[in-house]
Amino acid sequence: MSVNPELVGRSFPPTPPYLVGREKVREFARAVFATDPQHDDPAAAQALGFADVVAPPTFAMVVQDLTLQQLLAEPDSGIALEQTVHAEQRFHYSRPIVAGDELVGELRVTRVRPFGKGAMVTSETEITDAAGAHVVTASSVLLIGGEVA
Repeated sequence: MSVNPELVGRSFPPTPPYLVGREKVREFARAVFATDPQHDDPAAAQALGFADVVAPPTFAMVVQDLTLQQLLAEPDSGIALEQTVHAEQRFHYSRPIVAGDELVGELRVTRVRPFGKGAMVTSETEITDAAGAHVVTASSVLLIGGEVA
């Protein structure tokens, strides 16, 4: 089965709220070697004007992953996880993610481009806070391999 071109324009329901925890931010910061004190020390983050520790920019991927799981589970997508490579990632922030934020993501498929026997699937996830305010748009491109004969 090839990637369904009718995915373009498809939107998915909002994810359940994700509560950003201080320890999750700290763990993520260690994993990506983000050593600035604002990622680990609440006092350092507060000195910069934030309520709690600040997540590294790529932390948005944690919420975006919840939306990508919806796409991968779509029965008619034609996307097989075992043939998928995460090829590109971008973030456009309105403000940083901070421990204590409650975030919701909504994914929309923006492009399906045939590529050899497979396709490149581009999507955007709008991530908002509990008040509905934009926090970050996470854009990704998945490279989906084609069927092997």
